[in-house]
Amino acid sequence: MIPLRDNIPSRRFPIMTVILIVVNVGIFLYEVTLSQPERESFIRTFGMVPYRFIGSGPEIPEASLGTFQPLVTAIFLHGSWLHILGNMLFLWVFGDNIEDLTGSWRFLAMYTLAGVAGNVAHAFANPASTVPAIGASGAVAGVLGAYLLNFPHARVITLVPIGIFLTTVEIPAMFFLLIWFGIQLISGVASLGVAATGGVAWWAHIGGFVAGAILVTFFRERRYIR
Repeated sequence: MIPLRDNIPSRRFPIMTVILIVVNVGIFLYEVTLSQPERESFIRTFGMVPYRFIGSGPEIPEASLGTFQPLVTAIFLHGSWLHILGNMLFLWVFGDNIEDLTGSWRFLAMYTLAGVAGNVAHAFANPASTVPAIGASGAVAGVLGAYLLNFPHARVITLVPIGIFLTTVEIPAMFFLLIWFGIQLISGVASLGVAATGGVAWWAHIGGFVAGAILVTFFRERRYIR
């Protein structure tokens, strides 16, 4: 299921959502200009390596920013066009309404904290992994968690495959997001105890989603507090 748009118009232009999309795309375009060794070094430096964050034993020789900075910088890196396009599409569809609730700067803070929470969750689920975790998925998942709590009755216009054809259907946001979160949770539990060799950081999605659902209560502008 690919979300295309929702039926809740935002009251103001989502400037921070647009800025985040532009920054993420810009950094990715820079990544693709690098040679393979340069890109690997770049990702090792700015990506979040779980072993480096909470592991014990000999230090990993590759350069890094330190223990905590990659928890933030990693959420602005992506591994492929599909990776960044998927994350930015979800951010565009669901981010404007949450930015409407919080205001632009609060939205940026909530987005960043959800991304950090997602990276921490991924690190604790994979403490021995030396594979850099990158991507805005945890931060975007935080936006989804916030959306579920605040717009459960919205409708999401979604692209759905039916056999070899594609069609659009309106799906209740609660159904769409709970199904999405259920897939992450089932996959995350199934991944526990399995050596991480790359792929989807399920626990980053889970941690970010839960964090966003909690944080939005504190970051929502006063006029929207019920």
